Amino acid sequence: MLSPKKQKRSSRVRFKLKKNNKSRMRLTLYKSSQHLYAQIVDDNKGITICSASTLKSEKSKNSCNIANAKILGNELAKSAAEKGVKDVFLDRGPNLYHGIVKTVTDEVRSGGINL
Repeated sequence: MLSPKKQKRSSRVRFKLKKNNKSRMRLTLYKSSQHLYAQIVDDNKGITICSASTLKSEKSKNSCNIANAKILGNELAKSAAEKGVKDVFLDRGPNLYHGIVKTVTDEVRSGGINL
């Protein structure tokens, strides 16, 4: 459960993005205390196109780090390219565009997906 301030920030960011980007798919990122999750969602159809997470990685205590963020970004870019996704917009939720979020998006961009 998010704190009230984070929930408000997340709703504000998501509302603005959905309002301005009706034709593109959404790359949504979620960071828990131990894992990272990313998925590409088609809001028009209401389906998830592809997803990736650090749950399947090695059994380390904390998988929410920069090294795993690079791996996650590469996996997501490969699966999105296989599905034919070229343009997405970033839904960062309550997170700032810094550190892990920036690393994931940079790896997705280097994989050929336009953000």
